[in-house]
Amino acid sequence: MDYGSNMARRSELLTTGEVATLLGTSRQQVVNLCERGDLPFVMVGKHRRVERSAVEALLRPKPKLTRDQLKSLWLHQAVAGSLVTDPEMVLGKAAENLDRLLVQHRGTMTEVWLMRWREKLSEGPGAVLKTLTSEDPESVELRQNSPFAGVLSQSQRQQVLKAFTRSGWEHAA
Repeated sequence: MDYGSNMARRSELLTTGEVATLLGTSRQQVVNLCERGDLPFVMVGKHRRVERSAVEALLRPKPKLTRDQLKSLWLHQAVAGSLVTDPEMVLGKAAENLDRLLVQHRGTMTEVWLMRWREKLSEGPGAVLKTLTSEDPESVELRQNSPFAGVLSQSQRQQVLKAFTRSGWEHAA
């Protein structure tokens, strides 16, 4: 057994107190971040441990979304509303679209993202909802390869785009 690499891995796991010091907050706030799912952690015995990379990601400023990425976010937030009210329809439509898109994009980079969507769909509505509404880089990229065409009616889509044009882009800039 290689104890050196095991020790290196352990040193990358931080206590909630160490995380609090790095974030400039209280230990309780770190626990709250963990419990809300905003900061991934593992349990070591009865104690939470957080990977240093997760803390560094929190400290890194988020890149601003481009106009197209923000428009896509607005459209996918509307899809998220449909997902909450009719998960079977939305997930069924996405699965149907995925099957068709995977045949069309076999052997391309798009296929990689579509397979990632398939994984998200298999994780259930919660994982899909998070991806539809998150600004994290993976979600932004996944939305560029969306299997949710046809979930919104044409009039719903037009309403979202009109609202985006009126208020979304100007306020986000």
